[in-house]
Amino acid sequence: MKYSRRKFMSQLGALGAGTGLLSLSPQVAQAEAKKLKPKSFKLTILQTTDVHCQIHPHDELFWENGKAVYRKTGGYAHLKAFLDQEREKAEHCLVMDTGDMFQGSELSVRTTGEAMVPILNEIGYDLYLPGNWEVVYYKQAMQHLLGSLHAPKICANMYHDLGEGKRGELIFNPYHIWSVNGVKIGFLGYTDHLVPKRQSPNYSKGILYTKPEENLAHYVDVLRNQEKCAFVCIIAHLGLSQQINLANLPECEGVDYILGGDTHERVRKPIQGTYAKVVEPGAFGSFVGKLELTIEDGKVVQDDYELLEVTSDKITPCPVVTEIVDQNEDPFEEDIYKIAGYSTVPLYRYFVIENPIDTMILDAISWQVPEIDIVLSNGFRFCPPRTTPDETGNIPITNGYIFDMLPVDSLIRTGKVKGSQIAAWLEKELNNVFAKEASKRFGGWVIKFRGMEVEFLAFGEEGNRVQKVTVHDKPLEMDRVYSICACERDGDPDDMLCRFTGVMDTENTEYTLHQAVKNYLAEHSPVTPIPPKSAVALDAPATLLTQVYGVDYEFR
Repeated sequence: MKYSRRKFMSQLGALGAGTGLLSLSPQVAQAEAKKLKPKSFKLTILQTTDVHCQIHPHDELFWENGKAVYRKTGGYAHLKAFLDQEREKAEHCLVMDTGDMFQGSELSVRTTGEAMVPILNEIGYDLYLPGNWEVVYYKQAMQHLLGSLHAPKICANMYHDLGEGKRGELIFNPYHIWSVNGVKIGFLGYTDHLVPKRQSPNYSKGILYTKPEENLAHYVDVLRNQEKCAFVCIIAHLGLSQQINLANLPECEGVDYILGGDTHERVRKPIQGTYAKVVEPGAFGSFVGKLELTIEDGKVVQDDYELLEVTSDKITPCPVVTEIVDQNEDPFEEDIYKIAGYSTVPLYRYFVIENPIDTMILDAISWQVPEIDIVLSNGFRFCPPRTTPDETGNIPITNGYIFDMLPVDSLIRTGKVKGSQIAAWLEKELNNVFAKEASKRFGGWVIKFRGMEVEFLAFGEEGNRVQKVTVHDKPLEMDRVYSICACERDGDPDDMLCRFTGVMDTENTEYTLHQAVKNYLAEHSPVTPIPPKSAVALDAPATLLTQVYGVDYEFR
């Protein structure tokens, strides 16, 4: 009994002699200690995601009353101050980021992500999930960068690749448990299993990904029945469509919430799936998702969610983070802020079908390689808007903003394909965006192109969406060979170009994407990149803001 009593007394710790517990028998003291735990309290979970290294306040687009309006949001020093204010208001608080922390800006590229580490550590996150772009500097750098962050990292579907299809151990722990007053909240992490297809294949070399449903039920069972968690959350970087699909799978039974990321969607009211609620808190540090749980007698009796806007003009930035940002940016400042040209119209990338940013990129490539029939550009989502004119009255496009638009400065690659290949490829790409089954939707927007005009049914039948295709105003000919160009992807086979397979006569040009944009701006600034309606949906507006449908959700 002596040893048991001594062990028990040491476990009381902070209770101390002042409570009177140390004079009681172990059995009575344990009962008294239980009484000290509050029966009712609240837990707050704060989430950011897809900040994409946007360290400064920036213009942000909001869709209000059928039109775009802009406000200044984000910036890591402002985000730090905002999160600290929310921490102060909360009884108990956990702050997490769910991916894409190291890709998206010139500063990140110039420092291979290193500049972001002290910023993230100073913000004081409690938990991380790797996003689909964490691999952009390859596996070893990903492990180094994430390992340099102070808080735990979780992911239950990233394994070491031992070669020949053999799966090694998980790279990160699969789950994390937050325990407050004896109540456990379980977090289970999943990132995008399609990374080897969506990103350049070599980025994720050495990593094997699995679908979440392969081990989801197992870990939910562990968290619920072994660890006795009162509430289970999946933290995910799968994209809103994939997250909704997951919430409807039987393997998700026992999960309460999916706190998602990847597709930059702004969920203001949780989307109720069959087994779990789904949310996603926007991007670029413009928003924070706030989930508040009410605990009564060890059980979660209420959950309240809201999407908070990080309005920079109303926040005093954290001076410590400001100093870290300034120090890290100083060696690269001259190039980051050098103006390459101007736009006369706001630049953004929020519409699913066409946007000014992509229009400018296509214009630049078409001008740089004019002999090509069809120019292609991926359906990227990253890059905040730029809408604020300088003293010239136009909107400056800096070298740093070119990195925001195109963080990977790939070579422009050319090749040749038949019209029949183009037709099949278009159907596949449109299905990736608008598939009726949420599980078949990829995370990107409609592919962008110049030199080709396409009319399609966004919500038509798979394989029959394309209604009309012309190339330079002439009908697409199935047997004709057309020249195409797009960016080179690291690790793609020689006969692949922009997810096209079987491309003939592929060859890299001497130009990178950045060089083409800079050369074009040097000749044509100021530019007016109004989308030319190369892609037209016959059953959806040009201002379509989300690929998600069939649920109660609106992007705004």
